[in-house]
Amino acid sequence: MTIKQLTEQIQKKKSFLCIGLDADLSKIPAHLLQFQDPLFEFNKAIIDATHDLCVSYKPNTAFYEAHGIKGWQALQKTINYLNERHPDIFTIADAKRGDIGNTSSMYAKAFFEDLNFDSVTIAPYMGKDSVEPFLAFENKHAILLALTSNDGAFDFQTKKVEEKELYKIVIETSKTWKNSERLLYVVGATKAEYFTEIRKLIPDSFLLVPGVGAQGGSLEEVCKHGMNNQVGLLINSSRGIIYASNGNDFAEKAREEALKMQQKMQSIMQNR
Repeated sequence: MTIKQLTEQIQKKKSFLCIGLDADLSKIPAHLLQFQDPLFEFNKAIIDATHDLCVSYKPNTAFYEAHGIKGWQALQKTINYLNERHPDIFTIADAKRGDIGNTSSMYAKAFFEDLNFDSVTIAPYMGKDSVEPFLAFENKHAILLALTSNDGAFDFQTKKVEEKELYKIVIETSKTWKNSERLLYVVGATKAEYFTEIRKLIPDSFLLVPGVGAQGGSLEEVCKHGMNNQVGLLINSSRGIIYASNGNDFAEKAREEALKMQQKMQSIMQNR
């Protein structure tokens, strides 16, 4: 999927919502455990209930890898279902890969060729060798961890190196890499005060923003400081939507929470 197509979906749906499919067997409704593939059944129900309210889905691969081959098969079925039923939705493999050389190329093939995701999250610590193999795929995207929403982000990301914060150096350096126009960036909603500075560095790039809702981030503050003329944001919500209920009505309640987010986003877009 191209960024132009993603932008068109945002305008069409009046939404820039990304729903995290972090399917956890210990949290999904108990009645789904009777199915042969409860992770997929959960994801399918969430997708069916919310696909018209969001522009992106983001499975965190750890929730599938933890279950070995059965978990990987559930992830495969989920992405296949999305690509077959909703090819207009931007898909993100939240895998946080980051290795060099042939290893990075194999990761890229796994997520872009075998699973056919539109994008994958990448850790930039090893530099361009770990990112450029992902950028070699046309109409595919690498989403670079720039400034994350967790408390540990302050351990390294905001430390100054020669009077400049490390996350700024990461962003500036990434712009010099081959096919850098295919980069998106992760910026946590709990760091809303940093968005103004980040937009000075990458005014036109899309930002994937976790941390709204359960982690305490403010949608309004993120949009105030981070939205550009094309919106340029994908606001992720996982637990606040998919675990709105653990009963038989879980999909219905997930839709209610997604609708609340979409309506807020529509209002923000209309008022800009």
